[in-house]
Amino acid sequence: MSKETAHINEPVSEGFRDRIATVDEAGKRKWVYAYKPKGKFYNIRTWLSVFYFIIFFGTPFIQIDGRPLFLFNIPEGKFILFTKIFWPQDFFIFGLTMITFVFFVVLFTAAFGRLFCGWACPQTNFMEMMFRKIEFLILGDAPAQRQLSNAPWTGHKIFKVSLKHVFFYLLSFIIANFFLAYIIGIPALIKIITEPVSEHLAGFTSILVFSGVFYGVYAFFREQACTVVCPYGRLQSVLLDKNSMIVAYDYKRGEPRGNTKKLHTDQLGDCIDCFQCVKVCPTGIDIRNGVQMECVGCTACIDACDNVMDKIGKPKGLIRYASENSIANSIPLTYTSRMKFYTALCAIVLLILGSILATRKDVDATIIRTPGILYQERGTDSISNLYNIKVVNKTTKNVQLRLQLHDITGKIDIIGKPYVLVPKEGQGSGEFFITLPKNVIKERSSHIKIDLMADDKKIAALKTNFLGPVND
Repeated sequence: MSKETAHINEPVSEGFRDRIATVDEAGKRKWVYAYKPKGKFYNIRTWLSVFYFIIFFGTPFIQIDGRPLFLFNIPEGKFILFTKIFWPQDFFIFGLTMITFVFFVVLFTAAFGRLFCGWACPQTNFMEMMFRKIEFLILGDAPAQRQLSNAPWTGHKIFKVSLKHVFFYLLSFIIANFFLAYIIGIPALIKIITEPVSEHLAGFTSILVFSGVFYGVYAFFREQACTVVCPYGRLQSVLLDKNSMIVAYDYKRGEPRGNTKKLHTDQLGDCIDCFQCVKVCPTGIDIRNGVQMECVGCTACIDACDNVMDKIGKPKGLIRYASENSIANSIPLTYTSRMKFYTALCAIVLLILGSILATRKDVDATIIRTPGILYQERGTDSISNLYNIKVVNKTTKNVQLRLQLHDITGKIDIIGKPYVLVPKEGQGSGEFFITLPKNVIKERSSHIKIDLMADDKKIAALKTNFLGPVND
């Protein structure tokens, strides 16, 4: 056996697992100069990214009944999801939402791996489909970027690098404005933009801070956000199993790797060791080493390898979507019963969450007896109790709330007005007496039900206790 053949049959060193791909042995950052991918998957991702950007930049302008589609106003504790407003008292729904989200992530990742990271993650889309393309346009492809980085600081280099960073900051500034729009809304953002800065120092400062963060991430931190910071990437090692769908290298077909013409042997696999899959990887890994936490499933290596296979007359799919078991058993990846089951569970989880959000009440009320006050006798045949009511209106219209007893003889007298006025997206309160005839009072504490009426429609029913004497 020749030295060359012996070399290519040696097992791959596991040293790459001792550190992430973007850090060298001395612990210093290795800058990734990723080549521009070309191929079917990259084209699909490009069109999808256009769709995502339209959604991101267009959603804040969508107003339904004067309310945005989404709003996450953390300072005021006001959240809007699909035009439904959520206040701090609705936080139990957010708790359920977070539990549902975690459950969904576990199921989705176990079945489909990091499909979200490569196709839908905002970080991946902004970095690869916006900022990276600007970089390619200004600085050129990876070899030109590397050459420019190693070149001395001339006027030409200063101009190109400065132009890139100017565009990067402008894009970051625009993204920061729209990001803030999801927090305070478009009307408030327009005021910050059009009115004097002195009147909106907090808002303008927020825009600058967000701009700086986005600029720092996309100009300098880049793929480190996925490989170092992102918790989803850290969870991958415990969420994936041998049946999960991943971007995988078919080592059975590809090994031993090497160039047949250069090594003068036919005892080689289909991988010609051209490193094209490594060159296009935005996180700098070699997918041929197996599953790695740095892989975001962007499919750039699939396109690069398929292009090479076309050129050398080999079948595509040396790198493809597969599972570890499908590679080991030399079978194609199919939509297995397990994946169908997990998909069904994901759909059920989303349906449950959707039902919770859809059935949430637009008007919440709390009724309690006024503490420290006993019942009052009204004449010789009636007893009254004093109550407090607090109401939260989550709609965009003022509500005139009327109260009436449910299936019991008596009356309700609201103090001041015949109704409780609750302003839109606000809170209201009031006091009222419930008066019941003595002959309907059977116990010291009776359970009664009160219907809440708005526009002659019953919107809720509440239970409370009524205190009175016990009739002999």
